[in-house]
Amino acid sequence: MDETTLSAVDVWTVVASAMVLLMTPGLALFYGGMTRAKGVLNMMMMSFAALGLVIPVWILWGWSVSGGEPILGGLAGSPLQAPGLEDLIGTSDLLGVAFSCTFAIISVALISGAVADRMRFSAWLLFVPVWTTLVYAPLAFMVWGGGLLGADGAIGSRFGEAIDFAGGLVVHINAGVAALILILLIGPRQGFGKDSGQRPHNLPLVMLGAALLWFGWFGFNVGAAATPEQAGLILINTMGAPATAMLGWLLVERIRDGHPTSLGAASGAVAGLVAITPACADVSPFWAMVLGLVAGMCSAVAVALKYRMGMDDSLDVIGVHLVSGIVGTVALGFIAIPSAESAGGLFYGGGLALLGTQVIATVVSVIYCSVVTLVIALVIRAFVGLRITAEAEIEGIDITEHAESGYNLAGDASGSFRPRRPVPGSLEDVIERQKKEQRA
Repeated sequence: MDETTLSAVDVWTVVASAMVLLMTPGLALFYGGMTRAKGVLNMMMMSFAALGLVIPVWILWGWSVSGGEPILGGLAGSPLQAPGLEDLIGTSDLLGVAFSCTFAIISVALISGAVADRMRFSAWLLFVPVWTTLVYAPLAFMVWGGGLLGADGAIGSRFGEAIDFAGGLVVHINAGVAALILILLIGPRQGFGKDSGQRPHNLPLVMLGAALLWFGWFGFNVGAAATPEQAGLILINTMGAPATAMLGWLLVERIRDGHPTSLGAASGAVAGLVAITPACADVSPFWAMVLGLVAGMCSAVAVALKYRMGMDDSLDVIGVHLVSGIVGTVALGFIAIPSAESAGGLFYGGGLALLGTQVIATVVSVIYCSVVTLVIALVIRAFVGLRITAEAEIEGIDITEHAESGYNLAGDASGSFRPRRPVPGSLEDVIERQKKEQRA
């Protein structure tokens, strides 16, 4: 074969990268449908902003931080390893750079659902590149790049290398912890727990988004498969876990609320996808279904607790991604099949070693993300503020932050765009003139 010919693996990496990239617009639909009608555009803009910001960061220095030579005792890779990727031109390494970039994009985009309807868009534009640089990329290096939690790292060499095939630690637990920090700092929405207007405004949009996420997840999980046999196992597990997680979530709803819901079906499927992400290459199809069932039930219970705790996780990022991410990561200590690298989980006679490794890696990831995200958020709050005003939130974040509306429900002749200044002769212009006359 000619050296310049693309191999099947190269082609699959291109396809998988495109599938994972599609997950971010899919997430925009999923989150957009779950929020209020007057916040749908802002919610979708937060996902699209992640696309626009993370890609340049990844090209300029992000990939180097996630995969360069170790610095700071294995906390990160050197940002000077391949700045701008100039040194990788002419190599196939750029395929891996592109694939890993799509993971960074979706990871930070996941966080946005926790702060729906109330975070300043300018603050989000600052948070995305800084968090990607200081939290996501270093943790990716610690787990996948030979850093602190790797086989040769200070923690990994002592307690064992954690299993995280596609991002339980790096993506879902990481995003879930960051979401928790942000909502604690920003606080709940106006009328949280009392306002029925905070319910999802477009459930078909939610289900469409969930379908696109499930589709993209095959690229997310199978994209890094090393052999056809491994790819087959990952593929079937990525089908089985979300299916049973959906059933588990619906079962909890039926027992607790008396009826299963479409939102529960969509959220349950996503919870199962989250749980199988770290375990997809290391559990049997049977245990993948059990894992999905448990994750779906745990997340369904968790999302109901936010009202009791007064914690406004708007679109259940913590309940789905943090909870199911931990379930999937820690469960490997029980159900991982034996391999050349591991004696397997407790249920396969592997003892408690792997369970301890998974728990330690989870704790390290939570602590690192919590501390650094808190510092980032506090600095942004000090300089530009994190939250929009109460008045802007009541009017609607789409209008106040973007001067747009997702729906022209009132038949306004101006369509979905609200001018920043009243049009002469319009109703807004008349009201504005009356206010000026009263002030005079």
